[in-house]
Amino acid sequence: MTRLNLVLMLALLVSALYLVHLQYESRRVFVEMERARSAGDRLAAEHEQLLVQKRAHAAPARVQQLATGPLQMRPAHPGITEYFSLPRQDAPDGASVGQVQRLQGPLTTQEPKP
Repeated sequence: MTRLNLVLMLALLVSALYLVHLQYESRRVFVEMERARSAGDRLAAEHEQLLVQKRAHAAPARVQQLATGPLQMRPAHPGITEYFSLPRQDAPDGASVGQVQRLQGPLTTQEPKP
């Protein structure tokens, strides 16, 4: 009878220790899951901020301001446009033959109005 009691007590101790281990692992996994969830929420908020910034930077008014300001770009003008035609493939000896039509017009700059 004593041996049976010892075996049962040993089984009880092993199952109690296993239960404590499972509770510890459950809490550890829960904390890790909450950290991952909060990191995901933080990343989602950052993603939304980046999308808003992207829309702001791509706004037509801002692009126009940057193009005319620091980049000193100007609208296309038919008087200074160059037209190129594609080379023909039937030229002898593999030479490319094509026509280039260049239209050079006066470059006019608009003076700012006072």
